[in-house]
Amino acid sequence: MSAPVPEPRPPIAPKLITSPIKPTHDQTVVLYVIVVYTVVIFALWNIPGARVIINPLKLLTISWHEGCHIAAAILTGGTILSVTIDPNLGGCTRVEGGHPPTILASGYIGSALFGGVFILGGWDTLVAKILSFFLGIGLIIPLILVRDKLTILLTLGYEGLLVGFWFIDHAAALRWYCLFIGIMNVFYVVWDITDDKFFRKVNDSDVTQWSILYPRIGPSVWAIFWVLFDIGVLIGFIFIGIASSRLFVFLLFSGYSKLILFTMGSYSARYTRWKQRPVREIALTMLSTTILITFLSTAAFLPT
Repeated sequence: MSAPVPEPRPPIAPKLITSPIKPTHDQTVVLYVIVVYTVVIFALWNIPGARVIINPLKLLTISWHEGCHIAAAILTGGTILSVTIDPNLGGCTRVEGGHPPTILASGYIGSALFGGVFILGGWDTLVAKILSFFLGIGLIIPLILVRDKLTILLTLGYEGLLVGFWFIDHAAALRWYCLFIGIMNVFYVVWDITDDKFFRKVNDSDVTQWSILYPRIGPSVWAIFWVLFDIGVLIGFIFIGIASSRLFVFLLFSGYSKLILFTMGSYSARYTRWKQRPVREIALTMLSTTILITFLSTAAFLPT
């Protein structure tokens, strides 16, 4: 009597291992938009006439930057003598006492981190919804110091866009709004340098102040250092947005989002999963952004 022939086992599906930093199709689009936004903001910030269009957003960016200087000055025992916030003249915080390197560094560091948080809104609609409340308040606060009627009207227009985007495609349009604000703040050092170089604004850039504080190191070196720092911050927040946006949103914003979304009577739309693309999309995008920003900022300090 022959032994029974064993039945073949059903095939076992191979274990799918997906890299946490492998972007989806939708996330790859965000990477390309980051590069486009960088070029667009650089143009709008520096082209005469077009600069007026983004005055409210410039006021928000400059206000936060100067606010970081003020906070660092107070924390290090300094005294605030005066504060200037102007979309054309730039920002300036005059301080007596305190720790100068800490006060000076806080501006670019604070702007980069602030922008990085808003960049996270470009990856998740829920984060964008929550950040939109802070953005709405942030656009209004600088109007305390503004008397220009055009800037006030433009600010109201940006506030109207912010509200209107809540009702477009389940508030998905807010992602691009927050991403724009994020890029503008992350690369504030670039706009600060170009203002100083090309428009000879009254208030010097922080890069110029660094070269005054440490005369042996030229402004070009400081420009490259801070631009590379900002690019590093951008890359870090991009990886956070790609790798753990859902978990990050839950851990960081769950308590606030439940309260806010319950009040507004709205809930975040679920994502549609798309076919994933290789990680090289991130590398290519970051490389192009690095080359672009480094070229623009270092060229600003070349002798004319």
